[in-house]
Amino acid sequence: MAGNRLVLITGASAGLGAEFARQYAAKGWDVALTARRADRLDALAREIEEKYKVATLVITQDLAAEGAVDAILGELKEAGRTPDGLVNNAGYGLPGTFFNTSWEEQEAFLRVLYHAPIELVHKLLPGMAERGFGRIINVASLAGYAPGSNGHTLYASVKAGLIKFSESLQAEANAAGHDINCCALCPGFTFTEFHDVNGTREMAKDSPEWMWMEAGPVVTAGMQGVSRGQPVVVPGAVNKGVATLTRILPEPLGREIMKRQGRRFRKTE
Repeated sequence: MAGNRLVLITGASAGLGAEFARQYAAKGWDVALTARRADRLDALAREIEEKYKVATLVITQDLAAEGAVDAILGELKEAGRTPDGLVNNAGYGLPGTFFNTSWEEQEAFLRVLYHAPIELVHKLLPGMAERGFGRIINVASLAGYAPGSNGHTLYASVKAGLIKFSESLQAEANAAGHDINCCALCPGFTFTEFHDVNGTREMAKDSPEWMWMEAGPVVTAGMQGVSRGQPVVVPGAVNKGVATLTRILPEPLGREIMKRQGRRFRKTE
């Protein structure tokens, strides 16, 4: 295991994060797993070590807490490890409108989904540049392409921000001649615990089955895309079609469609 590259994965306790850990381990990477649920991280670490014979590092941390990023990087330093890869996957939906949620809830949401990913990238980039290699995947969303909706107010704007950030970072790395690739992965409906956590599982079940993807192909698409230096990856033919449609529809029509469809999968209470 000595000499393996290390990837740091946030939100690794379930869903896309756990799948990223398995697929990177299958390719011979050591994995550093961070999330809030220590029991799930420990179970995943044991599974990966037994199946793939790579090293794992478990870091229990809540990215909503002040200083969480420095705490994660401190544990990596204590372990003598420096990540060559980063998957910013941690995230959730915040149900309700901007009017009926507290600022504390919104601030925590911004910390986890926007501030922490960007801080991690900023603080890990110098080491990647020094070693001449880096792979960064920011898990965004198809929502980053769509007009804003009634409810879950900051979700689309944060994901759109991650897309633009990833595009800019990829452009900067190319201009500097670094072997550092950054990719925004933009899945649509995916079979994970995401909708259970934000309380929209029953609403999401009304969506047609052909709109959904399994976690495995989504993760594979992201890993292949970042290896190719592709700044944005939209996995799946249906999602690609939706992303294209959002770019060519007149904006008023796009907003009207989101207004009508959004109530099917956005909670406003």
